[in-house]
Amino acid sequence: MQDFSIVIPAKNEELGLARLLPELRAAYPEQQIIVVDDGSTDATVECCHQHQVEVISHPYSKGNGAAIKTGARAASAKYIVFMDGDGQHASEDINRLLLRLDEGYDMVVGARSVLSDQASVARWGANTFYNRLASWMVNRKIDDLTSGFRVVDRKKFLGLLYLLPNGFSYPTTSTMAFFRAGYSVGFVPINTAPRLGDSHISLLRDGVRFFLIIFKIGTLYSPLKVYFPVSLGLSGLGLLNYLLTAVASGSFRFTNMSTLLFLSGMTVFLMGLLSEQLTNLQYKDSTDDDE
Repeated sequence: MQDFSIVIPAKNEELGLARLLPELRAAYPEQQIIVVDDGSTDATVECCHQHQVEVISHPYSKGNGAAIKTGARAASAKYIVFMDGDGQHASEDINRLLLRLDEGYDMVVGARSVLSDQASVARWGANTFYNRLASWMVNRKIDDLTSGFRVVDRKKFLGLLYLLPNGFSYPTTSTMAFFRAGYSVGFVPINTAPRLGDSHISLLRDGVRFFLIIFKIGTLYSPLKVYFPVSLGLSGLGLLNYLLTAVASGSFRFTNMSTLLFLSGMTVFLMGLLSEQLTNLQYKDSTDDDE
């Protein structure tokens, strides 16, 4: 069996933990199990003490990603298994993820099925879009970009920790960061149970955040791959405007609109080129530290 620690971020998850922790403790009595209490106001901490697992409490809520960072720093094993505390992940799936590590993967993600019990139609549609966009970015099929159930090489994960946000988009960021750093990422299909307790994600409140994930995907992997099509589109509109104006007026002169579109396209391209160079330097530093 691989040497691994289990890290569970939790905020007001006493119902889910009451079901999950006994299963984990029975299946893995010798493994380190860490629950990071992110400012809970219910009996989350008491539930952890009852089942004799390690608990680290934040004095106030910092976010799911911040809890992941705290747990990763506290973990002592070679690999870390991240699970949600709401009871939707099954303890028996841990071994299936760990087995993929023997094939040379540095991160293995539990990919939820399309008919996942915990996914609303809106969330399923958003996740599908993210998966396809990310797959296009990395030229490899990504089955689930946002799953919180994954196993990672601890040392490599810590080397990219500074890239992770404190909010709910940590799975997206960590997946794309591993791809960008040249690490191997695999996926294992899993089924999920309905979550216990209320969800902390609001489609209205977090809609803008998840929309920004789209841009984060690009900037984390290859900014120029996102900026260049936009630049090309703006320049193409500028050329089209120039030709239509020339045909309509008979004068082959650049209008203000054509000039604006051409300059906008050039500016976007240069921004993408600069972002690409900064990204290369950022990941160069992380790989040097890893070595």
